[in-house]
Amino acid sequence: MVGWGPVNSLAADQDRLEVVTESGGGVRATAQVLFPAKPDVVQALLSDYKHWPDLFEVRMRVAELTIHDGVATVDLRIEHPLMPGERRLVTESRTLERGGLVTDLTGGDFRRYHRVWKLAPVGEGNQTSADFELVVEIKSMVPDWLVAMAMRQELEAHFRIVKQKALEQSKR
Repeated sequence: MVGWGPVNSLAADQDRLEVVTESGGGVRATAQVLFPAKPDVVQALLSDYKHWPDLFEVRMRVAELTIHDGVATVDLRIEHPLMPGERRLVTESRTLERGGLVTDLTGGDFRRYHRVWKLAPVGEGNQTSADFELVVEIKSMVPDWLVAMAMRQELEAHFRIVKQKALEQSKR
């Protein structure tokens, strides 16, 4: 059980995050997160591709963004303390019919990148339950166990930031 700050203590108590290295290489993270806002608010945050860097503590920037036929191609440049210089991550994202987002690698400095958010309303619909999965393998000499440790910290921060922004948006 992992809590991510004071945004919503009940929601934080229900959050789960598991980060493991994969035997063939790479790191897999799975999580169940409760957001203090309606699914459409969370969906809007997750699919605001231009502002993705605002959802993370790691320094990154959107180098290019195109949206065509509902598919967003995002070219991110990521600065990470574990690796010198910028890492390039080029992905395609599609929204899921029942709520959520799937993002897959199309290029850059990664061997694998697959992320899925599945969103569902909770109770009266003022909260959102999210199932999250991320598989990452970086073209790097950094060992997977170290990537896994960093990923856990970064995802905890990411979930905390998204919760805070979702709460702010739902109060507007």
